[in-house]
Amino acid sequence: VQLQASGGGLVQAGGSQRLSCAASGRTASNNGMGWFRQAPGKDREFVAAISWRGDITYYTDSVKGRFTISRDNAKNTVYLQMNSLNPEDTALYSCAVGRGSKVSTQAGHYAYWGQGTLVTVSS
Repeated sequence: VQLQASGGGLVQAGGSQRLSCAASGRTASNNGMGWFRQAPGKDREFVAAISWRGDITYYTDSVKGRFTISRDNAKNTVYLQMNSLNPEDTALYSCAVGRGSKVSTQAGHYAYWGQGTLVTVSS
């Protein structure tokens, strides 16, 4: 599975941005998918995850109420809508496909990773 993330860029604090991650090479529609991020000088952290049906979602506490993960299995694509962005959200955002249908917050659960898209939030 190849993953291509897009939608990153520079945004002002308080603004919104929508990330997309398209899977190719093999369908990911039966797998959980997730978004992780890595800020400069910090470890990678979990952001959000979604089940294969889209009926179960997990979020890290710092983004709850601001970010929404969704997916379109017909397009083999997962999205991350980010609202009320702040400078602490600045990071390289990567999507990943899980090893199965379950949802997980753990990076080790994910088998395939995209290159990532950089989001920079200015104050």
